[in-house]
Amino acid sequence: VQLQASGGGLVQAGDSLSLSCAASGRAFSRYTVAWFRQAPGNEREFVASTSVNGGTNYADSAKGRFTISRDNAKNMGYLQLNDLRPEDTAVYYCAAQSYWGATHPSQYGYWGQGTLVTVSS
Repeated sequence: VQLQASGGGLVQAGDSLSLSCAASGRAFSRYTVAWFRQAPGNEREFVASTSVNGGTNYADSAKGRFTISRDNAKNMGYLQLNDLRPEDTAVYYCAAQSYWGATHPSQYGYWGQGTLVTVSS
């Protein structure tokens, strides 16, 4: 499966942003979809994931502010970012793999290019 993330931009603290992940290739509906982020100088970290049937898992930093979703009919994944903070500034990546439950980047075999989210204070 090929993935392409989009939707990043420059926003102010407290603003919202919607990220999209467009998938092509093998059956998107069979894959867990996840979002990771990587800030300058930091390791890539798990943000959220959604299972083939819509179940979700969030990092503590994302709970209550971010919402992950998917539309299998459109081969799309989404990450809604609300109440953004300067510490959310990072390149956000979408990723996919064929099983549920993984939160480490090394466990994901398919990656899109990143989209930059910059939050000013």
